[in-house]
Amino acid sequence: MATTSTRLSKPARREQLLDTAVAIVRAQGADGLTLVTLAEAAGVSRPIVYDHFGTRPGLLLALHRRLDERHRAAVTRALEATATTAREVAHAISTAYFACATDMPELASVSAALKGDPEMEAVQHEILDSYATVMTTALAPYSGLPAEALRLRCAGILGAAGAIAGELNRGRVTAAAAITALTDVIVGALATGTDR
Repeated sequence: MATTSTRLSKPARREQLLDTAVAIVRAQGADGLTLVTLAEAAGVSRPIVYDHFGTRPGLLLALHRRLDERHRAAVTRALEATATTAREVAHAISTAYFACATDMPELASVSAALKGDPEMEAVQHEILDSYATVMTTALAPYSGLPAEALRLRCAGILGAAGAIAGELNRGRVTAAAAITALTDVIVGALATGTDR
């Protein structure tokens, strides 16, 4: 059993374990990540890992949440730095979204590993709600749509973003083409029925 002499606070240890989990998934895919492989790679005893995550699905859910938080933070930072036209905001959202899709392939791998897990469905709904809120807030100044209609369109945009990310990750389109496509989808979604 591997142990480490470094004593970390519980939150710091959790962060260290999640950092190690990302490295394992990046190198071996989600199938290579178990509580045992994490303990060995992190140089801690198995009970420490079990104490933090309980089960493999618990570990995968914690890792998914962490990667998603980083993804959402990148989108938020991009929006804070963007200019003031609808197309510029849409481009910032698209660029940040696909940068994360390519820079964090672990997110898709972990999500796939959690398919069929009952907790994952609730997590996915929470994540989509959060993204839809971020997008609705960013796009509201450029849309004449009622808030609920815009939010519904943002949910649709996220579905389109996921599909485009799939094309990008399979090498069927370039990042530039993906960004342009999603930017166009976002700008098109801002139009009201009277704008057409």
